[in-house]
Amino acid sequence: MDALKRQRAPAPAGPLFAVAEEGAEFVHDTLDKVAVLFPLPLPEPFDYRAPTSLGLQPGMHVIAPIGSRLVRGVVWSVEREHPGAANLKAIEEVLPGSPVPEMSRAFIDWAAKYLVRPPGDLVRMVVRSPEALFPPPTYTVIAPTGEPPPKLTEARKRVMEEAAKEHVSAAELARRAETSSAVVKGLVDCGALTKLEISEDPPFPPPNLEMSGKALSGIQQAAADEMCVTVRAGGFHVALLDGVTGSGKTEVYLEAAAEALKLDPTAQVLVLLPEIALTQAAMSRFNARFGVTPVEWHSAIPQKARRRAWREIAAGRARLVVGARSALFLPYPNLKLIVIDEEHDSSYKQEEGVIYQARDLAVARAKLGDCMVILASATPSLETLVNAQSGRYAHVKLPSRHGTAELPDVELVDLKIDAPEKGRWLSPKLIKGAAEALLRGEQSLFYMNRRGYAPLTLCKACGHRMRSPDSDSWLVEHRYSGRLVCHLTGFSMPKPKECPECLAPDSFTSIGPGVERIEEEVRYFFPNARIEIFSSDTTPNGDAVRDLVARMEKNEIDILIGTQIVAKGHNFPNLTFVGVVDADLGLKGGDLRAGERTYQLVSQVAGRAGRHEKKGRALIQTYAPHEPVMQALLAQDRDAFFAAEIAEREAAGMPPYGRLAAVIVSAPDELLANDAAKLMGEKAPVVEGLDLWGPAPAPLSVIRGMHRRRFLIRANRGVDVSAFLAAWASRVKLHSAVRVQIDVDPYSFL
Repeated sequence: MDALKRQRAPAPAGPLFAVAEEGAEFVHDTLDKVAVLFPLPLPEPFDYRAPTSLGLQPGMHVIAPIGSRLVRGVVWSVEREHPGAANLKAIEEVLPGSPVPEMSRAFIDWAAKYLVRPPGDLVRMVVRSPEALFPPPTYTVIAPTGEPPPKLTEARKRVMEEAAKEHVSAAELARRAETSSAVVKGLVDCGALTKLEISEDPPFPPPNLEMSGKALSGIQQAAADEMCVTVRAGGFHVALLDGVTGSGKTEVYLEAAAEALKLDPTAQVLVLLPEIALTQAAMSRFNARFGVTPVEWHSAIPQKARRRAWREIAAGRARLVVGARSALFLPYPNLKLIVIDEEHDSSYKQEEGVIYQARDLAVARAKLGDCMVILASATPSLETLVNAQSGRYAHVKLPSRHGTAELPDVELVDLKIDAPEKGRWLSPKLIKGAAEALLRGEQSLFYMNRRGYAPLTLCKACGHRMRSPDSDSWLVEHRYSGRLVCHLTGFSMPKPKECPECLAPDSFTSIGPGVERIEEEVRYFFPNARIEIFSSDTTPNGDAVRDLVARMEKNEIDILIGTQIVAKGHNFPNLTFVGVVDADLGLKGGDLRAGERTYQLVSQVAGRAGRHEKKGRALIQTYAPHEPVMQALLAQDRDAFFAAEIAEREAAGMPPYGRLAAVIVSAPDELLANDAAKLMGEKAPVVEGLDLWGPAPAPLSVIRGMHRRRFLIRANRGVDVSAFLAAWASRVKLHSAVRVQIDVDPYSFL
């Protein structure tokens, strides 16, 4: 609210309304009843009064009182000249920002019901930049008018010459001309120079729709043509763009984006990418196609850029938007195409706050808004694949790599046979593969999906395991920083000199490998190689990602060691060898999607090799080479593997043939958590076609001091799980310290 108070819009002339002291009779105007939805966890809009002459419309931004506070909200509905409005509190102020479009409001209402969340939580995600509701700040520069000064002294001449080069402030112009500000003022006064007010947030340049994309192969052109035909048809459509790694999916969907922008001069296109890092890497490809950098939206952009992006998107002037999952909730006035790149990626699932799956909500948003969705992936999610196979989605295929590039050769390394040396993690075959690539002047990638040096720090004297305080998670050793870190809660501490349990000095040992430990081993075998780590620890922001990717593309890195961030769409021309260190890691834990995700991730990592004219090779270390997922990776037979997975899901009534939801009850006290979970279980409605399992302690039963108990719901496709969850929640009144988290379509089972 402080920012709003500083930037209040000018108040209308005179009072918004006038009320007679007796009888509440309105003197100047009739009153409307205005429902306002606030960006707070409130279940419904609140009603207020406003004069009819003010002309409030749904979607407009206002300030209204809640208790003793003034809070920014969005008008949700207006009842003109309502007889009971006089008894309501008054709208305090109307803000000048672009209204939230009708389609965005409908999406908020739908998503709130589907996710079983207060609609105010969804409004908060839409109105993410309060400063954008006001006109952008301006600054003053000095520019020539074209009129010569009446008297041209040497100082004035220098000022005029500098002013012709660039429009800058008066003080900066005087500094560049090496003169006083009085000289600049004199030139303004005589009309030779003028003051210009420049917006700090100018409109984004529009995409150049006259530019053409890269030359497409026959297969790519046929796929692009099919997409463009659907775009021209208009209305709601979903298409799966199913192409192997390196097949040119991006170039194909960019043609569909260009078609959508050409058809309607006000159309907007949104491209969602699963990671901020991938957003950064993709910018050059979008720029090459449209001559401009798309509007970015993700958590890493600074506040000023966020303010500008929100204002321009809401006004409809930002036509091409690229962002992470939260960009789906921005208030687009005329969204015509949504592209979900790497649609299978688990990063589209938001696990905190408002829990949602951006891919699924994008399809719902498109259906409400009557627009098209393109889901692009080399390894589609089973949900998307089943929809494509059943005909609900169009299925557009790119079965081969672009140009002369071929898919890499894949080989499994059985760690029971080709074991690493004692105390090491890389088998001789992986070391040999990287050495051969290095001798050829080519690059290698070692993939290990675990950050830090080691996932567990153990005392050799007493067996004590270092854990995060008030959580069940282990502390991960980060040797570069000398700290132990909890990747779940963010807790961090220096590695202690002695065991806190038995006080034995220097007794800690590191258990298991992370990327830092793999790097240590790689440096031992390749002491002269240029080696770097690619993870969220080493590339914490967009600039760092851009720098590392650029150096990799320029062949300034010989061996890259990375977490799953390396699997997401990066294109390294000279990378020919990939070594997957622990392919079994994702299979542990009994996750419903473990096999599917392992195949997707390892296949995507292997697909980084040989994406240009040089042949690629991928070696996958595993203790379970006969597992179906490993055999499918070896044979590169995605369809057979997914067919088996689909059959198992169908037999068990699991997604996509059934519905899942999770409810987690948490409390600061174990007994309170148990009692609350028991009460929840007793109050659960009985619904035919729905199974309720639990409560049981969650695998991570304590996080940040909160004891967690978990329910899992499985339902047949025809059951309205959201309605069941809403009815269940309404039956239970719990202690104020208890928190209930609802997760529709869970991806994490921790």
